[in-house]
Amino acid sequence: MSGNLFRIYGNRYISVLSRVWAGNSQAVKNSEEALRKILEAKFPQAKNIVVSDISGGCGSMYDIFVETTEFKGLSTVKQHRLITESLKNEIKTMHGLRIHTSIVE
Repeated sequence: MSGNLFRIYGNRYISVLSRVWAGNSQAVKNSEEALRKILEAKFPQAKNIVVSDISGGCGSMYDIFVETTEFKGLSTVKQHRLITESLKNEIKTMHGLRIHTSIVE
């Protein structure tokens, strides 16, 4: 991979063009923050909520991790359903969403 075409963000190589196409990286950060705030309101007891744009910066795909005691006794499907229901309006404009959940011990 050419050093001019790709940059390392964390442990991923992201095309510089994807950042250009995405426009303002601050907008991506704001989108991540907006999704995180929705999830914080839905899961007030959450120990950890992480939202990451994994689309290369265009805001079309996110990786979401929620760790909370509120998932205790729920199947993984039900945990994920709670997350998708809380983000149903935002999901309409996305291409994809990866959800990871954990129950605080």
